[in-house]
Amino acid sequence: MTHRTAETSPQLYARIGGVLYLITIFVGIFNEALVKGSIVVPGDATATAANLRSMESLWRLGIAGEMIVIMCTVALTLVLYVLLRPVSRDLALLATFFSLIATAVNAAYSLQLVEALFPLGNAGYLKAFTPEQLNAMASLSLKSHVFGFGIGLLLFGPFFLVSGYLIFRSTYFPRVIGILYQIGGVAYLANGFVLVLAPSFANQIFAAIVVPAFVGEVSFCLWLLFKGVNVPKWEAKAATSA
Repeated sequence: MTHRTAETSPQLYARIGGVLYLITIFVGIFNEALVKGSIVVPGDATATAANLRSMESLWRLGIAGEMIVIMCTVALTLVLYVLLRPVSRDLALLATFFSLIATAVNAAYSLQLVEALFPLGNAGYLKAFTPEQLNAMASLSLKSHVFGFGIGLLLFGPFFLVSGYLIFRSTYFPRVIGILYQIGGVAYLANGFVLVLAPSFANQIFAAIVVPAFVGEVSFCLWLLFKGVNVPKWEAKAATSA
């Protein structure tokens, strides 16, 4: 019984990781494509504010989705630490720290999504501002969220670079996924630095930069779900690193 538990444990972690990854991917796409894509009108504070007022429930659903992604990312980070620890405990810890810090940054800047609704309410103190000023304040909160999210992605860059290296060296995951993960890490770093250093170009190159990272994440998600871990090789690595 003990041997059987040890044999299935990494596979169970892999399946859990795959499910968590799938949730983050689908909820993330829902938020970006349906929620923000339907409500936020780039460069038009008035139209964006009108959409926020008329589709507030959808916007709040998106905020709830952000919280789900954050919680799943924390859990997924710990799952990946367990799966990659046999390769190098120190590097797995380093990747974990970067992921948790990046997730904390994203969590903090998710508050900006709630803050965007404050100027559009009916509180008495808002009467001190003109409608144009209130609309601008809402858009400013959304702009701040975009930059904060970009910084979070930048911090995810080292996580992907280190995790990709561990996946590549693991022998119990395909090396190509490790390479894709590292390409994704470079893409996230590039996206973050472009957003900070040359924000006018960020929207133009966002898709080209983020697509490689997305491919790596989807590939690893599907592998965890349908293939999992090569258990004998994982156990051999774990035994030598113990």
